[in-house]
Amino acid sequence: MLFRLFRRHPREWGPLEWLAVVGVGALVAVAITVVVNVVQGPGRCGDDLRDIEGDCVGVTAEAFEADPGIESLIEAVADENARVRQDWEDPPSGPKIPYVRIALMMPFTADDHSAMTVDMIRRGLAGALAAQRQANRFGGPQYQLLLAPDGRNLDRWEPVVDRLAELSKDTRAPLVGVTGIPSSTPDTRRAIAALSKHSIPTVGPVITAANMNSPYFFKTSPNNDQFARALKLYLEKKPAGHRGFLVWDNRSEDVYSQNLRSVFERHFGTAYDLTNHNSNFTGTSGTDKGIPQRFTDAVQKICNEKPDTVFFAGRDQDLPAFVERLAQEGSCGRTTTLRILKVGIGLEPTLTADAPTRWLDEARATIVDASSVDPAWWAGKPKKALGRFLDRFEEIRKQHKLGTDPLNDGYAVMYHDAFALLAGAVDRTFAEINEGGKKAPEAMSIPTKDDVYNTLIIPSIAGNSCSSCLVGAGGTYGFEGPGKNDQWAVCKPVPVVEYPSSTRSGSPGAAALYRTYRGGSKSACPS
Repeated sequence: MLFRLFRRHPREWGPLEWLAVVGVGALVAVAITVVVNVVQGPGRCGDDLRDIEGDCVGVTAEAFEADPGIESLIEAVADENARVRQDWEDPPSGPKIPYVRIALMMPFTADDHSAMTVDMIRRGLAGALAAQRQANRFGGPQYQLLLAPDGRNLDRWEPVVDRLAELSKDTRAPLVGVTGIPSSTPDTRRAIAALSKHSIPTVGPVITAANMNSPYFFKTSPNNDQFARALKLYLEKKPAGHRGFLVWDNRSEDVYSQNLRSVFERHFGTAYDLTNHNSNFTGTSGTDKGIPQRFTDAVQKICNEKPDTVFFAGRDQDLPAFVERLAQEGSCGRTTTLRILKVGIGLEPTLTADAPTRWLDEARATIVDASSVDPAWWAGKPKKALGRFLDRFEEIRKQHKLGTDPLNDGYAVMYHDAFALLAGAVDRTFAEINEGGKKAPEAMSIPTKDDVYNTLIIPSIAGNSCSSCLVGAGGTYGFEGPGKNDQWAVCKPVPVVEYPSSTRSGSPGAAALYRTYRGGSKSACPS
């Protein structure tokens, strides 16, 4: 019977039968896709981020795959974010605690040409995490630190800014500000302009190019012009022979290096005859334009001309290679120490490692750095905000691998201060609009990005007093109000640090400590 059934010629299928088969096939395909996705999970970038040419890009409160050197820190931020959310949605004990969001927009991966090295990323992230934990220890709203990777070359910022703009409209837990913004590039300039267009207050912790400005963009670091003024004080105290030489990065797209070259020429070009004594090189930051770090011409000219002061208009990543090339030529018969003047957030540990220190000795040279921080600040017994920051940072250092001298490059300090600036503005706004916190949690008003911006632009320095200044790990400083000083910090200390040397700003024989004075007046800053 069965044999005859199988031998029967099947009738021909009509349109309805074929449609049913196609429909069933589609359903099976969808089911298989769903099962595979469930088994595989959300992927290396999680649910919120997109994989764009190997970089996770977007905005998230959760962990994702990044450089292995920072994944434990990312997980620590995600854990703190989850705790903050639970304290609002389902607190284990006590009342609900409202929260807002601050985004950390920067690369979380690196290669040889990236805007940030892995060490810079790690230390900046550690500083921001320390600030988040410190801010969440006290009353008022709590803070999620959203991670907003925009690509290793800062060129994937558009979808990130679009998402940040959406989150700023959330009435339950709004995005109130952005920090991170690590490097002065054309893409960075376009990104901060877009954030300003969406009226999102943004803080650059380590931006120093003086022409990186936008209405909603605040900078906690001194700029290149202010660094140069600090170096001027140093050179007035130690003029040497006024024999100068300028070494500059020729990458036209590197806003930082181009601005620094211009600043050096304006401040020191005449006194040190830099027009006739200079050489250029191709730096490593940015897209490939030939072999980088070729310093042979510069070093040979320095050997022949025997200057006593070299102005280095390039990024710290390229300075060790320059020092090594100097060491290969030795002291070239110089009878005095060659001073290499640079500016930056701090002393990058790659400059103070054993090999570069030996190269400096072989070249009979020293580095003179106009900086945002001075390692001497945490060598003693720090007080106030620096002491509190160091307590939080030490907790993080014990839990994560942060490398050698993780504070000396200044990234952790300045990333802490940038987050603290936004959090302080939120806290002041929250207390004011909620009558000092007397309302029930559900009835409290949550500050928006506009409220936070309006708080930030209230002048914090009047006369010789500092009202609502940022008492940060990098000093006590403030801002002057809308449209003034292009939102650069005023009264920020700018120490000049020699390496290797024990001379520090403020010590006997050292140049006076420069502060980013208002209008050039030395009496404008509170003591």
